[in-house]
Amino acid sequence: MIEVTLNSLLIQFSYLQMLDLMTTLAFLTHGVEEGNPLVRLALRYSPHPLGGLLAVKILAVALGFYCWRYRRERVLVRINILFAIVVVWNLVALIVSVGLSV
Repeated sequence: MIEVTLNSLLIQFSYLQMLDLMTTLAFLTHGVEEGNPLVRLALRYSPHPLGGLLAVKILAVALGFYCWRYRRERVLVRINILFAIVVVWNLVALIVSVGLSV
């Protein structure tokens, strides 16, 4: 049973990473600044902002895979909650940004 749960958590984590990537790209193209200092640093110092964002996402997926591999179920649950909140935050920032420019 725990294997199914861990697999589901890893799939959820990967899905949330993709949503975070897409919503971050959407709000960056609409002029909303990145709020995460680590991501902001990666965006600033990479040759192309997409490369910096992808590097951060690769690190995040590696962290998720590490948690899955070493059966850190509780960590995956908590980080999934965190990234679900981040995705909602990104959507709100995008909606507010677009709403203000209309």
